[in-house]
Amino acid sequence: MSKAFYDTLRFGILGGGQLGRMLLQKAADFNVTNCVLDPDPEAPCRFIADEFVCGSFRDFDTVINFGRNLDLLTIEIEHVNVDALEQLEKEGVKVYPQSKVIRLVQDKGLQKIFYRTHGIPTAEFHLLDSIAHIEKYASQFPFMQKLRKGGYDGKGVVRLESSNEINKGFDEPSILEKLVDFEKELSVLVARNSQGECSAFPVVEMEFNAEANLVEYLFSPALISADQEKKAIQIATHVAQSIQVVGLLAVEMFLTRSGEILVNEIAPRPHNSGHQTIEGNVTSQYEQHLRAILGLPLGSTQITKPSVMVNLLGEKGYTGHALYEGLQEALAIDGVHLHLYGKKITKPFRKMGHVTVTADTLEEAKLKAIRVNKMIRVIAS
Repeated sequence: MSKAFYDTLRFGILGGGQLGRMLLQKAADFNVTNCVLDPDPEAPCRFIADEFVCGSFRDFDTVINFGRNLDLLTIEIEHVNVDALEQLEKEGVKVYPQSKVIRLVQDKGLQKIFYRTHGIPTAEFHLLDSIAHIEKYASQFPFMQKLRKGGYDGKGVVRLESSNEINKGFDEPSILEKLVDFEKELSVLVARNSQGECSAFPVVEMEFNAEANLVEYLFSPALISADQEKKAIQIATHVAQSIQVVGLLAVEMFLTRSGEILVNEIAPRPHNSGHQTIEGNVTSQYEQHLRAILGLPLGSTQITKPSVMVNLLGEKGYTGHALYEGLQEALAIDGVHLHLYGKKITKPFRKMGHVTVTADTLEEAKLKAIRVNKMIRVIAS
């Protein structure tokens, strides 16, 4: 991949959202010609990509025609046409993460079977074809029911407390997962390059917005014991090595109240739980993903400063052209780093940007992040 440094390597991304945008910002340092495919003509990548193609990354022919002009193709979203990626691999295009990895991740049922087969700890589960099968497990409530395919950012997930709530469930292929009594939600990002070199970032802790089921705060490092940190990294690395991914893999986990660490879900791409690495680690998740898929040595994942990431979500009750209140006040605080995603239209709970707050201690960063979250509001004109 040495030709990457001479501007002759053609590098493509399926998906032009905020993850792709931040990946392109780092890709400029590697001097590659980048191309992006996204169905939204106003996608965040639209105005910073060298080439932008407006089209569906779910359509076989569109993905084939886009990919045949590339040396290397990656994703920023899993919901892409895997059959097309498989064909492109046969034609000699390097696709990272590989089509087999994306196919596995697209189906939460296959993920769960993979965990069980490879000795990866996860919550107890049952595979369902329809809502009628839930009654069979009535004695085991409560559950989380998750659609096998298509769920994203909290969509396609429902909590079922008892058999009286079965009618709230999905009448589609899904998994019924025993509700986990967890103390913390954790994430580990692991990178693996094409030579098999593996490197994990320190564990981070996520705090979710209960109403939107989206990450609101992320804390780096996670407040867990050294033994728990070691175990989480070992499990995440085992997942990456077992799946043989090339690129970045986000491994989301539960730390249970009894001290177990269980894998929840995985994502083979840059991830919301790694945004803080831009300012808080020696190597950002975006640089690490590029290093991995370009076949380069992986960078140091060491934390440079404790950090807290705050997702900037669209305010409830507002839909329209985005207006940002409180940016000047927030940016006057030392250690505040702003990332807006270039989305013109806001709507309730839409991810419009994020702020990373760095400080000498995690406690100081947390206090600043809470202030910032109260200051900044994304409303509409």
